[in-house]
Amino acid sequence: MANPPLRAIDIACNLHEPGDATSHGGGLSSAFRDLLHLDDQARTGAGVDVLLDQMDRAGIERSFLIAVRAGDMRIRGSFEIPYARVAQICARHPDRFSGLAGIDPTRGMAGLRDLENAVRDMGFVGAHLYPHWFAMAPDHARYYPYYAKCCELDVPIQVQVGHALIYDPDRPLRSVGQPMTLDTVACDFPELKLVGTHIGVPWTDEMISVAFKHPNVRIATDAHPPRHWPASLIDYLAKRGVGKVMFGTDWPVVDPVRARNQIDAMEISTEARNALLRESALAFYRIMPNT
Repeated sequence: MANPPLRAIDIACNLHEPGDATSHGGGLSSAFRDLLHLDDQARTGAGVDVLLDQMDRAGIERSFLIAVRAGDMRIRGSFEIPYARVAQICARHPDRFSGLAGIDPTRGMAGLRDLENAVRDMGFVGAHLYPHWFAMAPDHARYYPYYAKCCELDVPIQVQVGHALIYDPDRPLRSVGQPMTLDTVACDFPELKLVGTHIGVPWTDEMISVAFKHPNVRIATDAHPPRHWPASLIDYLAKRGVGKVMFGTDWPVVDPVRARNQIDAMEISTEARNALLRESALAFYRIMPNT
């Protein structure tokens, strides 16, 4: 069967090469990898060529690669993917990848300079934050300089909301990402382009309410296969929330091909499907389409 047309944008994708899996496990213990039912290749790390092949088979024209900053690097178990490394891959494949700059609030002004450099000089299209790795809710004051910088740079920031699973039994993380905390952030920064990732499980209805309230708030579907999406999310993206929900996989957590097949099987309008898969991301991140 021929590959589907390249008509999707994956707004959350991890760089997961063999070195990543062996050096820090991508933040995932063996037990957590068992929970995700990852195949052998995903467990040990798959190179960019493997990701590109999966993107082609899933009809994904572009993926956003996260330059992850997961926790204060002075604390054992924290890890990061350097901005420069993501930038190099984006430069090699400018029509297939864009970068997201991970946020570490413990780095202060140096972190703010890193973010500005990533956007202005490396071409990154947005920022990304894992609050649970820092044990600080999204409305914590230490993030506010980074939100202000995102406003200044006019780029979106993705913030993981919902519960934190046990990624590593040696370091359980608190579930600080309740979606309603984004309401506070959006009230304080109405210009901020804010994306709640991981759909807010188990508080998905709360995430929907925040997106409904604020014009600049979006929901990302990454980390949850479409067949497990709550019915309220599907109803929202298909009706009053057309244009407010964007597709993501959190690859390798969700298989892109299976996800695309499950979305194509949904009984939703063509307008809602196109908005979910591509059009909303192009507009929100101000990206020119490849075709």
